[in-house]
Amino acid sequence: MSTTLTVGERAPNRRRVGLGRTLARSRGLLVAFLVFVALFLVVDWISPGPFSYFELSFMSSGGATLALAAMGQTFVILSGGFDLSAGAVISLVNVVLATSMGESAGSQLAMGVVALLIGGAVGAFNGFFVAFVRLQPIVVTLSSMFIVQGITLLIMDKPGGMVAPEFSMALTGDVITDLLPAPIVVLLVALLVWFLVRNSRFGTGIYAVGSDEEAARAAGIATRMVKFWTYTLAGLFYGAAGAFISAQTGSADPLIGRPMLLQVFTAVVLGGTMLGGGRGGAVGSLIGAYILMIVVNILLVLNVSAYYSSVVEGAILILAVLAGSFHRNSPVAGYLRLMVSNLRARRAGTLASNHPGQRFSPTLSVPAAKAGETERASWLERHRATLRYLVPAYVGFAIVLVATHLIYGNTLTNPAYFNSLLVLSSFLAILALGQGTAILTGGLDLSLPWLIGLIGIVTADLISGSDSAALWVIPFGLLLGTALGIANGAGIVFLGLPPIVMTIAMNGILQGAALVYSDGTPAGFASPTQRWLMTGSFLGVTPVIWLLLLFVAAALLLLGRTPFGRRVYAVGNSPLVARLSGVGVGGTLIGTYALSGFCAALVGILLSGFSGQASLGMGDEYLLPSIAAVVVGGTLITGGRGHYLGMLGGVLLLTALATLLAGTTLPSAVRDIILGVVVLAAVLALRDRNP
Repeated sequence: MSTTLTVGERAPNRRRVGLGRTLARSRGLLVAFLVFVALFLVVDWISPGPFSYFELSFMSSGGATLALAAMGQTFVILSGGFDLSAGAVISLVNVVLATSMGESAGSQLAMGVVALLIGGAVGAFNGFFVAFVRLQPIVVTLSSMFIVQGITLLIMDKPGGMVAPEFSMALTGDVITDLLPAPIVVLLVALLVWFLVRNSRFGTGIYAVGSDEEAARAAGIATRMVKFWTYTLAGLFYGAAGAFISAQTGSADPLIGRPMLLQVFTAVVLGGTMLGGGRGGAVGSLIGAYILMIVVNILLVLNVSAYYSSVVEGAILILAVLAGSFHRNSPVAGYLRLMVSNLRARRAGTLASNHPGQRFSPTLSVPAAKAGETERASWLERHRATLRYLVPAYVGFAIVLVATHLIYGNTLTNPAYFNSLLVLSSFLAILALGQGTAILTGGLDLSLPWLIGLIGIVTADLISGSDSAALWVIPFGLLLGTALGIANGAGIVFLGLPPIVMTIAMNGILQGAALVYSDGTPAGFASPTQRWLMTGSFLGVTPVIWLLLLFVAAALLLLGRTPFGRRVYAVGNSPLVARLSGVGVGGTLIGTYALSGFCAALVGILLSGFSGQASLGMGDEYLLPSIAAVVVGGTLITGGRGHYLGMLGGVLLLTALATLLAGTTLPSAVRDIILGVVVLAAVLALRDRNP
């Protein structure tokens, strides 16, 4: 009797607990849905007339491309990865369809299948290297992004082409006239695929791998196959997004997918999917895509400049990640508790700083070497491990020099060639220090393109050809770049944002800021001294080369002979061990991204001096090379291993290779393909093979 009563009493509690867990797991989706409803009501309120079928059709079509791409990205993020190739795949599919589609129904159907196959092939490429070769998803998908981008530009280097009107109507028209728009049917099919995958063994494997890959492997899940098919499936969704945007625009633009990367990540996070894997779903990502679209539409209705859209998207991404990750054990909560504890200790007089004589000074006990042991070890023996990863870049550099000499002649004996080579290398050598330091800590700085662009635009505008103005503008530009780098570091440390997310968001914010500042048309030009520094002559060489030599010496000293450099390597090897050893991990990371911001600002100033003025997108071509130089120079992409001399060797190799290619008839797009292949090959050849 009592047992039955007890069980009966506990059953409702169990149901309540189960319901509570379900609501907790679906919290992000519920919040996204409520935000969508609220924004929809705002749009309906500010619109001149009632919501109509035309608006339904327009809205469903306007957000479908982003929704499909975000759903594909969701699979990858749920498995614990990132995919930076989504926008490039969309662009490739767009140009293939617009240049190859015929007027017959058979051709249109075939090209629709081709769109999916292209996306699936790129996804399988990514999945193979991530799952079976075990390379980092970020570097694999970044490499594939540039390879695909290069292929796209080879097919079509400017907008054009045409998509069959029947194909466009099939995807963007009406399934049932004035009742059911075709984009809604497309999204329903995509949701059906999601639910079938979600409720399959494969779907369970995706969540398991994203939650704890080792535990999933121990439970008998084929984690490698799960990862491979996850990236392949994501590619299929990107292919579908490319087909839809082709139908929507009716033509092709080789850069149409480039601005979508920030939007895709923002939509996924807005939908409640947790970065790092294991929680979330594609339904939320679909809703997040339409939230983002409605926000942009509201800005347009309010006559806010379109230049602010990337600023808003970047800010929304940061806030959405922060909101989704704010919990009792989050970095924000931890720092707040630490601040409260310090305040209480200060009031009570128990803070360590109140008793300087009792401070603990940790010392590192190192066994004394036997007499003469260090002297007997040769320089080669002591630096064997470093040379193993440093030398290949210089060997490659020498090979490229010889090849250049054999092809063009008078290279190895031509001082002017080496002068030009070092001038062109100066930009990348400076960026390699900032990007390399970020990689050494296990991070990555993807905000470099528009940090370079913004600083170049602002400083050129303020200088306007005046040497006297340059005296204060250049230090101001360097301080501004450093401050923006500190903002990156603070977001990573205090808000707990992954470096890739924080820097992608910052890049979008800086892009919008540059457009707003310049009103889309940068003004001003470099001072005579800036021009002389980059194009003049001093002691027989271009003056910037002397600056480069000083910079290299300072970089070697910073990373090799200072406490900051030692902390960078410690954090890259293991943040936890570094923290337990007394290393200020947070301060080191903030200093790392401050250094990266300073280097990007310096490059922005030098680039404006080199060309005489600043331009929009002036930093775009330096993102992959800055990573490639570091990786080719032997730096481990996961952090903890590398040397600036190796990075410098990577810079010289890539610059010499670009110079060699510039003298050929190969299109400039080939450079992106080669860089992507070089990065992938370098990571593969120089990766740490220890388990």
